[in-house]
Amino acid sequence: MTQRRALISVYKKEGVVDFAQKLSDLGWEIISTGGTARKLKDSGLQVTDITDITNHPECFDGRVKTLHPAVHSGLLARRDNSEDMQTLTDLGYGSIDLVCVNLYPFSETAQRKPPVDDNELIEMIDIGGPTMIRSAAKNHKDVLVVTSPDQYQMVVDHLAHADGNPDAISMNIRRKLALQAFQVTSRYDSEISTELDSRYTEGVIPTQCHISTQDGVKLRYGENPHQVAAFFPGKPSPNSLAAAIQHGGKPLSYNNYLDLDSALKLVTSLSTPDFEKLHACVVIKHTNPSGASIHEEQEQAWKHALTSDPESAFGCVVAFSKKVGMATAEAIGDHFFECMIAPGYDDDALLYLSTKKNRRMMTLATMSPRLSSVTLRQIEGGWLSQSQGPPQIDWDSSECVTKTDFSNSDMMLAKFGTTVISEVKSNAILLVKSTTKGFTTVGVGPGQTSRVEAVRIAARRAGKRAKGSMMISDAFFPFRDGIDAANEIGVTHVVQPGGSMRDSDSILAANEHGISMIFTKKRLFLH
Repeated sequence: MTQRRALISVYKKEGVVDFAQKLSDLGWEIISTGGTARKLKDSGLQVTDITDITNHPECFDGRVKTLHPAVHSGLLARRDNSEDMQTLTDLGYGSIDLVCVNLYPFSETAQRKPPVDDNELIEMIDIGGPTMIRSAAKNHKDVLVVTSPDQYQMVVDHLAHADGNPDAISMNIRRKLALQAFQVTSRYDSEISTELDSRYTEGVIPTQCHISTQDGVKLRYGENPHQVAAFFPGKPSPNSLAAAIQHGGKPLSYNNYLDLDSALKLVTSLSTPDFEKLHACVVIKHTNPSGASIHEEQEQAWKHALTSDPESAFGCVVAFSKKVGMATAEAIGDHFFECMIAPGYDDDALLYLSTKKNRRMMTLATMSPRLSSVTLRQIEGGWLSQSQGPPQIDWDSSECVTKTDFSNSDMMLAKFGTTVISEVKSNAILLVKSTTKGFTTVGVGPGQTSRVEAVRIAARRAGKRAKGSMMISDAFFPFRDGIDAANEIGVTHVVQPGGSMRDSDSILAANEHGISMIFTKKRLFLH
């Protein structure tokens, strides 16, 4: 059997010595470069330097070492094409039958804090690695391409079963490796394009959208059981749902992810300096909060959030901003929820919560205060992008437009209410109140085509608790009927952006009813 040659050049070297040793034991010649070659030699392996293959020294601080015809001819020559093989012989080059490459850590470098300068980042753009990967993947019929330590054992096992002969490796395995290789280079180019777009252009929104994901995770089903679905994690981030750890219960569904996303966004939005010392609890149903509360005592935050709309909270998703304790678990009791997400759980609390079947408790160890980011949303024919995050309201420039003003405590309640309503689908109305040690929603009117109808829904949810409440609106009132309806249920304060042609009518109505009203000058639509 012709001796086979493997070219190994990796940045991340975990497991590479064992992989190379096993290939060598199967009779393969190992070709390597730079630091990889040194590591393999230091481990006692016989290694051929890439310079012995190319007859050309590495240069420009290693920028050029594998970009040579001796390498790419050996990868791209078609073994079943006699002209290719004759040309390879005439050039004096040998074939390369396996490439093992992983790439410079561009994305990890781009995420470092404080940010690295452009020069350091540019040096993390791998050129030779992706080129070898693409050459090998293009000719996968003849060349095995290995791009991850996760593949080492599988490749060695198949080769060992074939006494080291790669020709015995099935086309199915070769195609799988090639596909994964092209996905690696595609993701790598996407990460480079996205990062340089953010650095080299002045806009917040990118000039092009390049989506890069990890392997998809199959979900139980989509929005409905007849729909197939998957979750595709983005680049690793400790405060994303991809980093959450599930405790018990069935696998997550498409809807579970949507609700968990809504819960996570709101609970981290409530982890601002104004409220960071308090416990936040959010109850989500169909991506809308049915209740939200912050309180000095976690179990009270849960009770207030639940009381906001206990009927809608059946089968909900719950989020907490702090580690869940036993008192909270006991307060939740047998309440039916689909999922819960928190930074952690006391051992006894997790055990208690897990006694009820099919509850999914999720731990997301890093639940940092939410920051603004650029989001993407697919529509027919393209994508929409916008900046999104907690409401950035300049309260110093907000304007009390009525005869009766807001107190300092009223302003804190307004800050709580506007944070919550920013995650309620439009048209949205929220009724909120102060408690002895925090703030809570008492009625939510989400996703209505009529703003006054949203008021009516929030009022029905609140019942008697609407009296003395503050009404938050995500956009202006086009008519005074919303203020009149608020007065009928006992609202004493209104927070809205203002900006309607009929603002004067709303102000007149508020003054007639003795209601205090602030214009924030910030619309908070969520579609």
